[in-house]
Amino acid sequence: MKNFIFIVLIILITSCQNKKEYKTIGSIERFDSSINDIISPNAKPEIIAEGFKWSEGPLWIEKNKMLLFSDVPSNTIYKWTEEKGKELYLTPSGYTDTLKRGGEMGSNGLTVDNDNHLILCQCGNRQMARMNASFEKPEANFTAIASSYQGKKFNSPNDVVYNSKGEMFFTDPPYGLEKQMNDPKKELAFQGVYKVTKEGKLILLIDSLTRPNGILFFPGEKTILISNSDADKPNWYAYDINNDSLINPRIFYSVAGYDRSLKGGPDGMKMDKNGNIFSASPGGIILLNQQGKLLGRIKLPDASSNCALSADEKTLYITNNMYVLRLKMRD
Repeated sequence: MKNFIFIVLIILITSCQNKKEYKTIGSIERFDSSINDIISPNAKPEIIAEGFKWSEGPLWIEKNKMLLFSDVPSNTIYKWTEEKGKELYLTPSGYTDTLKRGGEMGSNGLTVDNDNHLILCQCGNRQMARMNASFEKPEANFTAIASSYQGKKFNSPNDVVYNSKGEMFFTDPPYGLEKQMNDPKKELAFQGVYKVTKEGKLILLIDSLTRPNGILFFPGEKTILISNSDADKPNWYAYDINNDSLINPRIFYSVAGYDRSLKGGPDGMKMDKNGNIFSASPGGIILLNQQGKLLGRIKLPDASSNCALSADEKTLYITNNMYVLRLKMRD
């Protein structure tokens, strides 16, 4: 009996020693009581990884219990697991040419297509690409899905989403170009939002947004939401989907006139199964309901670029400038 108790004590002590304590950062602002059903009162953002130049494109892979995310200027994808923390996952991730260049050249947004391939918005290569390797054995071997419109290279694909039909929708602002709007290599006169059909046909959906960035579907996939990361037009636009066209444009939410001392702007976003939207915004991550009502904000001192939900939607991962954060929203 004594030996059994001793063994149990050893297991408990070892478990406590292996449980990593993370530094917390920021706070939760609660503007509507309904947020308490989404984020518990004692939830706090934790810094789970750091040391990046600009973290982006978080993607939770449930099968492997890992978070993938881009460090865009470093041309690298990292992974994070509870067991091992931060590890190098894939490099190069977005720029594979031999000609040296600066700027945001790596991958940005990441997702998984309907055939379980890793899909990358490649800023440096200025294309949407598929990784030709498994998640367990990643390789910098890519196939271009789309790289130009009417013979002109994209600016720098930024964020991407698939619908249930297997069609790909992505945004193309200028951030990956070294001089952005004034870059001599910029070939398109606009910043587009595009669709790629299952057959590979490329369709321009919008050419009127100044900085199209984050993108997601509302439940039912009849409406799409696009964030515009322009400080002069800091809006989230909703459009109804009519086959290969977007109609009925309207401002779903806006932070026009926001406090410019707050870092960040409208950027990447995710939606949970109940239609609640988590979006990068000035000052951190805002939480909106499906009607565009502001429920709360995860207030952070550094600029946030995007976020990702765990499979059970109890945990939110946030790419936050040099950091990657985890918010355990509910037990």
